Amino acid sequence: MKRYAMETAVGIFVVFGLLWVGYMTVKLGHVSLFGDHSYLLFARFTSVAGLKTGSNVTMYGIKVGQVERLSMDQDKQMALVELRVQRGIKIYDDAIASIKTEGLIGDRYVSIDPGGGGDVLKPGGTIIETQPPVDINELIGKYAFGDVKK
Repeated sequence: MKRYAMETAVGIFVVFGLLWVGYMTVKLGHVSLFGDHSYLLFARFTSVAGLKTGSNVTMYGIKVGQVERLSMDQDKQMALVELRVQRGIKIYDDAIASIKTEGLIGDRYVSIDPGGGGDVLKPGGTIIETQPPVDINELIGKYAFGDVKK
């Protein structure tokens, strides 16, 4: 009888361990099991240097989403950024998306100025006004070699 009690305790421990691993996989993998609480938007940039899949999307300094995918729009000869934004966040068709850097040499992220003068963008809509990232190396080179105008 004592032997079965030990095997039962080990079995229960293993089941709870597997449930915990499954839970952590879902949480850390940002997988949504019970409905998706976000929608997709697109933005076209002339350059997405330093931006990665999974980078933050912020509005007013608050994280409202993440970069889902980076690809190329061959027709318009631009980089296409797919943004996953939380539901309930209103972004208008006159919004401006810009790629910024956290700190001096930190990670790149997309900052959105939501606009407000136009219509609300529907899921799958495109942010027309964009600003590419500032190239720090180019600025330092211009400053070092005297190309900066006062």
